[in-house]
Amino acid sequence: MPNNPETARPPSGRSVLHEAEFEEVPGSRAARLRVGGITPLTSIDFPGRLAAVVFCQGCPWRCSYCHNPELLESRVGGNMSWARVVAFCEQRRGLLDGIVFSGGEPTLQPALPHALAQVRNLGFEAALHTGGMFPDRLATVLPQLDWIGFDVKGPWERMDAITGSRGSAARVQASLRQLLASGVDYECRTTWDPTLFGLDELCVLAHELATMGVAHWALQECRSPDRAPHEFEPEQLRAFGRCFPQFTLRRASPG
Repeated sequence: MPNNPETARPPSGRSVLHEAEFEEVPGSRAARLRVGGITPLTSIDFPGRLAAVVFCQGCPWRCSYCHNPELLESRVGGNMSWARVVAFCEQRRGLLDGIVFSGGEPTLQPALPHALAQVRNLGFEAALHTGGMFPDRLATVLPQLDWIGFDVKGPWERMDAITGSRGSAARVQASLRQLLASGVDYECRTTWDPTLFGLDELCVLAHELATMGVAHWALQECRSPDRAPHEFEPEQLRAFGRCFPQFTLRRASPG
C-alpha cells in the first residue's frame, strides 16, 4: 500500500536525502516513527499541492501486487530518523505546501498522530495514504488531515484473500464510513488486477461504493510486464462515471 503505479516510491535501500546534510533536532513522541524513505517533491500524491512523501515502514497486509514491498516488514528500523525528516521539513517551509504520510501503512504506527501534529505545527498541510485496516486509529488522526487517499483493494468478499488478513472487509468498511462522515477531502481508489477478481465484480464494487456515498473513485490499472492492460468499453467507463460525481481511470505508465 499504496498500489498506485503513478505515485512516488521510496528509493530502494536508502533515502533520496543525504542525512549528513541535517543536524539533529530535539526528540519527541513522534521520534518513534519508523521512516522507510522520503521523496522530497511530488505534485501527484497530494492533489493541488506541492508535497513531500514520508514512507512509513510496516504493513500487516500482503497484497500480491504491492507497489512498495520493501516497506512491508514492520519489525525493522527505518532508513531515516524522524528528526532528520523534521529538519528537512524546516528547510522546505515556504517551498512545499504539504507532507504526505504513505507506506507501508502509516496507521500501523502509534507515533503517527504525533508526527502529524509536528508537521502541522511547522505550517504544512497533511495527507495520508491508507488501506483503512485500523478504523480506531484512523478516527484519531482524521481531525489532523487535509486529504486522504483511501485504498479499497477489491470486493468485500474477496478482501481477505487479497490482503492475506482475516476480517479485512469489516475494518475497511468501518474506516470508509468514518472518512465519508468526517468531511475530509479524499480520493477512494481501487487497483484492479483481473487475475484476482473479474470485471463483473469490479462493477458491483463500484455500485456498492457509490451506495455508501463515495463521490470520488479512481480506478487504477495494476501494472504487469507479462499482461496487456484491460481495454474498457466506452460504455463501461461511462457507467462508472454515472456512479460517481468524480471518476478517474488511471493508466499504469509503461516500464
